[in-house]
Amino acid sequence: MAPSRKFRSMKEIMRVAKRVAEPDSSDDDDDHLVCQQCGEGNRAEELLLCDKCERGYHMLCLRPILTRLPIGPWCCPACSGDVNRPIKSFKGFARKKLAEFFKIEHNVFFSRKCTPSLQDVKRRRRRGTLVFQKKRRRLFPYVPSEDPARRLAQMRSLALALTSDNMEFSNDLNYRPGMAPREANQSRFEIGGMQVLSKEDTETLKYCRAMSKRGEFPPLKVTFDLYEGYTVEVDGPIKDMTIIAEYAGDVDYIKNREKDDCDSMMTLLLTNDSSKNLIVCADKLGNISRFVSGINNHTVEGRRKQNTKCVRYSVDDACVVLLIATRDIAKGERLYYDYNGYEHEYPTHNFV
Repeated sequence: MAPSRKFRSMKEIMRVAKRVAEPDSSDDDDDHLVCQQCGEGNRAEELLLCDKCERGYHMLCLRPILTRLPIGPWCCPACSGDVNRPIKSFKGFARKKLAEFFKIEHNVFFSRKCTPSLQDVKRRRRRGTLVFQKKRRRLFPYVPSEDPARRLAQMRSLALALTSDNMEFSNDLNYRPGMAPREANQSRFEIGGMQVLSKEDTETLKYCRAMSKRGEFPPLKVTFDLYEGYTVEVDGPIKDMTIIAEYAGDVDYIKNREKDDCDSMMTLLLTNDSSKNLIVCADKLGNISRFVSGINNHTVEGRRKQNTKCVRYSVDDACVVLLIATRDIAKGERLYYDYNGYEHEYPTHNFV
C-alpha cells in the first residue's frame, strides 16, 4: 500500500505526473520508504513525506503526534526549523496589548482588588428566614490567582497559544452568518430533554462570566509538550465540582462540518432531526477550553488521569457546555477530560 499523502507541493505533483507518464520508471522510493523515527516501513498509510527531504515519518511517531493528514505543505522536524514549532516563550505580550486582546478594561484588570466572593454576594442578597433542604452537590466558581503578575503570565500563555493557532479570544457561543442561527440552539430540541442548571448554579455561572469580563480567569496556563502539543496546566488548587471553563466558539450544524479537519469540535445539541444537530467549533474563536487535552478513555490509565468532565446544560433555554472538575486538582497537574461525554461519538484511541 502506498504511503498516505495529499499533493502538498508542485514538486510532488510533478513527480507523480512523471510516474504516470513513465510507468516503467525506476523510481521506487515508496517501496523502500521507512519512518525516520522508528525505522520501520509498516503502516504505510500513516507515513507522511517531507516536502523538502522526502523522508518518511509515521504520524504517531512525530512529537507532537499527528492524528490526521496536514493540510498544505508539510516539513519534517529536521527540515522545518521554526515553521512547525509552536511558540514556547510567553513574554511577547505587553500588559496593554493583553487587555486589548481579551477585551477588558486595562485599569480594571491590573488593580489588585478582585471581584467580591460569591458568598459575599449571596450574603447581601439573602432575605427572610433560612430554609434547610437536603444537601446536594452544587457547582463552585473558580478562584482566580490573587497576584496580578501571576494572572498576567497566565493570560499571556493563552494569548500566545491562540495567536499561534490563528485564533481570536472569545468566551461566548458565537452565531455568525452562514452558520447555525441563535434560534437553532434551544434546549427543548434535545432528544429526551436536557439537564437544566439549577437557580443557584446559574448564579455561580453568571458570577464566573462576570469575573472573566474583568480579566479574572481560572488559575490555568497553556504550556507546550513535545508529545501532547499544547496542554492546560493548573496554576493553583481547584476544588471538586468547580466550573473550570465554558466551551466557546462558533456554533454550526454538524452537517456543515462533516468534512472539516478542525480537531476542536464539541457536541452542543442532539435533536431528533440529525440535520439540526449543533456543535461548537473552536477553530477561529475560542478560550482556554480549546487546549484542554482529550483523554483516551479506552484504557484504565486514561480514565485514572481524567480530572475534568464536559457537561451540557440548559441555561436560559439554550444549551451550553461546561468543563467541571471531577475531583480536587493540585497545582501543576494537567487537565484531561473525556471528549466523548456520554454520547461516545468520537474515537479517542489516539488521544493521550
